[in-house]
Parts: sequence; structure tokens; C-alpha cells
Amino acid sequence: MSRIHKEHLQAGYIFGDTANEEYVYLPAGEVGVDHPMCVLERQGSYEDVDLDEAAHLIDRLTLKPCSHPKLGKRSF
Repeated sequence: MSRIHKEHLQAGYIFGDTANEEYVYLPAGEVGVDHPMCVLERQGSYEDVDLDEAAHLIDRLTLKPCSHPKLGKRSF
């Protein structure tokens, strides 16, 4: 798991694959909490994942920083 991915998520960056409609991001309400939960969005369905799992998914799914269709480039 990449510490850099975790730091980017905590800074509001959105990682995704626009062709497959897969996105991982940290919602604004989770900033500063002890155990933040990220959102894994796949083709309109949403799933909560912890920060460690989100960083792992970024690597496993080869997600890149991108622009979300509704949120833009940053989640907050």
C-alpha cells in the first residue's frame, strides 16, 4: 500500500478509471477523523472502504488521478 496514495486521498484527490466508471475518493466529512472511510464508486454503486483498502485498490485497479463527472478534480 502506498503512503503517497493515502496522503493524496486525504488531500482530496480523486483516483479513477473513467472508461470503467470506477472511482476512489475521501469525502469531505471524513477529513481529520481518526479512521477515515473512503468511497469506492463503481458504475453508480457506492461502497465504503477504509483508507488502507482504498490505497490498495488504487494500485490493484491501476487507478490514476482523474476528474470525477460530478465532483470534478477534488472531492472537497
